[in-house]
Amino acid sequence: MTESTDTHPSSTHPPLPPTSEDDQFMRLRLLRSRRVGIATYNRLLIEHGTAQNALAALPEVARAAGVQRYEICPEGVVRAELKAGRAAGARLIARGSSAYPHMLDDLADAPPFLWALGDVSLLRRPMIALVGARNASSLGTRMARKLATDLGKAGYVVVSGLARGVDAATHLAALDSGTVAVQAGGVDTIYPAENAELAQNLATSGLRLSEQPMGLQPMARHFPARNRIISGLAQATIVVEAAAKSGSLITARDALDQGREVLAVPGHPMDARASGCNMLIRDGATLVRSAEDVLEALAPLTRPAAPELPLEIPSAPPPDRRSLRETADLHSQILSRLGPSPLAEDQLIRDLNSPASDVTPALVELELEGSIDRAPGGLLTRAS
Repeated sequence: MTESTDTHPSSTHPPLPPTSEDDQFMRLRLLRSRRVGIATYNRLLIEHGTAQNALAALPEVARAAGVQRYEICPEGVVRAELKAGRAAGARLIARGSSAYPHMLDDLADAPPFLWALGDVSLLRRPMIALVGARNASSLGTRMARKLATDLGKAGYVVVSGLARGVDAATHLAALDSGTVAVQAGGVDTIYPAENAELAQNLATSGLRLSEQPMGLQPMARHFPARNRIISGLAQATIVVEAAAKSGSLITARDALDQGREVLAVPGHPMDARASGCNMLIRDGATLVRSAEDVLEALAPLTRPAAPELPLEIPSAPPPDRRSLRETADLHSQILSRLGPSPLAEDQLIRDLNSPASDVTPALVELELEGSIDRAPGGLLTRAS
């Protein structure tokens, strides 16, 4: 029988939304049953037509999979969850309903239900995810605040994960313009405890969102699942600071898998907190210096109507975007032509027979990464 980590439904067409409170209750009971992941949930509804029929068939499905003495989720557990949701003032949003965020429908593992606490109307607005290191530097948190503020002014809701560091700075800066916090645990569970005041403000001036049951304390395995929702809600994901192995890079990979834009703020090559961002830029992520860079990268996509005092956006068309593979190939070609002897940048461009508009950004990426050195007069050498 499929484990709860299943992420690939057997049909590209999700089940229709619940038609009544009883149907919703049965569906939630099915989803909360042991070993029923999202793929299994979708498959059972498709195969059996209704949640009630799927629940009746579930013990036999479990036996066929070698699971003995299987019991479906007790009704009392679901009633307690719904009661806890009402007590917290949270709203249960089913996939397919008008309140469900349409961006998540593109996900193969879209959450069948979301608990929402706060302003649900934010889910109807265009969003950008902004994530980064928990142990962010002073510059990192300043950059996060600036990006969140300016993107909010441009009409975007900013999504993050309610963690310390970059996430907290992002939410605080975007409270007035709109921000969504996706939680790894239950929507009524505050983690980390130091963000309790921020979480309360989000429940009144923003939105907290979770696919997990009410009251669930987050565990390590819940955070990667949470990250896919952060990136899934947004048109683009911006990474401000991230180590080479970090949850923020998981979010960036989720965004790529979901066909969304990935952008990153560069950092000093010797700062471990910037290594992940510099790697993303090396592999083709858009380099971000300000909100204008973000808005320019999103120009081909549907843009929100800007509120009063919008940011001034350059009128020039955005440059052609390189794929990650094309970027990696270009980096390899550049490095193969550079050595300890200085080479003029214009000569390198001629040797590569590539447009300067392609080579120059790649040189900046390699310089930030520490792979090349730039001397006065536009001379380039490969770093030793």
